[in-house]
Amino acid sequence: MSHDTRFMCGLTLILVPTIVYGGLTVLGIVTGRTMGAPAPDSLSSSQVTFYRAGHAHAGVLAILSLFLQVAIDYAALPQSLVWPAPLGALAAALLVSGGFFAAAHMRALRVVLYLGAAVLAAVTLTVGVGLLRAN
Repeated sequence: MSHDTRFMCGLTLILVPTIVYGGLTVLGIVTGRTMGAPAPDSLSSSQVTFYRAGHAHAGVLAILSLFLQVAIDYAALPQSLVWPAPLGALAAALLVSGGFFAAAHMRALRVVLYLGAAVLAAVTLTVGVGLLRAN
């Protein structure tokens, strides 16, 4: 594993406690604050749904980011994408999950979610093609 990959994997793993805290917050929401972390008061049912989606996407995309970090080491990528690809993998996880939480409170911030989805699509396609082109 390259030094850059170790760095990005370490950075991704350091963010896991925020996902755990998000899970505790969602637990607080769905249990009426009898369990979990303190949760915001008076969320609508659609806001609760956005919170659940944001938390689920955070976990799944963090795992995908870890996989992409390692896969990038084996992909044939142009030198100009050696740093943007791993940064994009981590940024996509943050933008998509954060976009759900942001959209729960201000619909206009759904652009964060869409930006994250675009970054995720670009990175996964880039790495996928790079893996197919590698020897």
